[in-house]
This record gives sequence, C-alpha cells and structure tokens, in this order.
Amino acid sequence: MKEFTPKSKISEIRNCKEFAPFKKYVVCPRQFAAVMGPLTLEKLTQYYPFDVPVLCKALNEMRLRRRKGEQLFYDLGDAVGLYAFLIGKKAPLVLILPGGGYGDVCSFVEGFSTATRFNELGFNAVIGQYHVGKAAHYPAPQEDVSAILSFVFDHADEWQVDIKNYAVCGFSAGGHVAGCWGIAKLGYETYGLPKPAAVFLCYPVLTMGEKTHPGSRALFLGREAKDQALQREWSVEEQVDAGYPPTFLWQCTHDDTVPFENSLMMKAALERAGVLFEFMPVEGTKHGWGVARNTPAEDWTSRAADFYHTVCKGEKA
Repeated sequence: MKEFTPKSKISEIRNCKEFAPFKKYVVCPRQFAAVMGPLTLEKLTQYYPFDVPVLCKALNEMRLRRRKGEQLFYDLGDAVGLYAFLIGKKAPLVLILPGGGYGDVCSFVEGFSTATRFNELGFNAVIGQYHVGKAAHYPAPQEDVSAILSFVFDHADEWQVDIKNYAVCGFSAGGHVAGCWGIAKLGYETYGLPKPAAVFLCYPVLTMGEKTHPGSRALFLGREAKDQALQREWSVEEQVDAGYPPTFLWQCTHDDTVPFENSLMMKAALERAGVLFEFMPVEGTKHGWGVARNTPAEDWTSRAADFYHTVCKGEKA
C-alpha cells in the first residue's frame, strides 16, 4: 500500500477507495474540496496550522484499518455519523467534536490525528459528525451528540468500550457543542444520557455574547442571534453550576480567531461554581492546532488524559 506523505495531494486522499464511504466528509471545508485537490498536504499548512507527519500517520492508519475490514465510519443518516477509532480492551471512551465554526466539521485537522493520539493514550475514540451550516441551528448539534453517543452505548459490549466514565472533547465551535453537552438542561440530562466524567475544551467557542465567534453564533442561533436572552441560554459560561463536569481547558492567549476571553470567562465560571478544572493557557496566536505536536501546546493530550484519570480515581487534580 502506497502511504500518504506530506507530498500527497488532497485529491489522492479524498479519492482513495478505502475512504469512499465517507469521502464527502474527509476534507474541510468540503465545499472547496475539489478546488483544494491539487494542493499537497504540506501546502495546506498555509491555511491550517496542523502537523503534517502526524496527519499522515493518522490517514495511513485509517487506510490500514479499512483494508483490514473495519467499518470505521458509521452513517446515522441526515449528515450525522461517527468515526470509530477502537482499541477495545474495555478502555474508556472519548467523543471528539472537531470545530469548523458550525460551517463544517474539520476532522481532517482536529479529528483524525486526535483520535489516533487518544488511542495511544489508552482510550477508545469516536469522532462525531454533526449538523453544520443552516442545519446547525440549535438544538440540532446536541441532538446529534445524543444520537452518536446512543449508538456507541448500544454497541459498547460488541466494541469492548467502557462507557461508564466517558469524556467529551471539543475544538473551537465543537468546544461549544461539548461545553453545552455538559450542561444538564441543554445536554446530557435532556436526552436521558449519563453525565460525562470530564469535558476537554480546546480553544473553544463558549459564549454567545459579545466575545463570541460571530460566524458560529450566526449559524447556531440563526435569525435569533441578537436575542440576548437566547445568547445567555446558550452561553456555556452563563450556565455552569456545581454539577458541571470536571473540565480541562486550553487556548492560546492571543488566539487570532476565537477571543481568549471565552476561556477566561469559563475559568471564572468554573471557579465560582467550585467545579474541578485544569486551565492551560498557551502563549501564542494560533487557532486550529488540533493535536498540536511540535507546538507549545503539544502536551495537552497527555495532560488531559492525566486529568481524566485523576478525576475518575476521585483524587484532586
């Protein structure tokens, strides 16, 4: 099997036969996938600050899993689905929700590499494909998380996944999805599902107020985007209480896409509510590092995993 390398073109990756069942979701933004076709992975870093060798490793592993007969992608219908990166062994589950400003789900940047990294750290990983664009209007993404988790829970014995203490990990707008899932009245409790043991928030959109990411708010709240009561209802930092899950939070201090105030407001909310958390501010301006290898944030996955295990042992972080 010819492996993907930094010189591989986007068209080669998107059109490889092993990825046919989820071809339309592989590259983001998907509306420009054909135009991006001639670009190599290393050229794509002009637009996305991801680590190319790490992505190549993940893509090659995905291809190998497909060749071994793994389904990998499960289509739940109506543009919702999940990628299952399974190690079995009754290992814990982490649901990964990539970002994309509610305009796409950027698994290419924040999903595939993160899932393989969490496999290395001893987790079964699932990447959620949720509604985006005009279909991202609230509460659709929360309904999608419910459908994805319910599917995983139904297959937990078959897949040898420990669902007792699952974690949810979200990036950017996916951080808003993950953050809202941790709020009982917006997320897990509304859908009759267990509370996550931990939430990992990576350079997240959290507020729908003044310091929001405007594009994310416009798609999520739609025509009601200026309704201040609705903004407060769907601002994670406004809804945190003592029952919120333990939280690992990181972001660059001068993030050039999502205001750093999102993380600062969340930190303050967690402190006020007495929720266990770890905050990892990172000097820099970048947004979209994903697994973040070879960056100042490269140890975030290890720290998040350690935080998770500490929480699940009932120790103080």
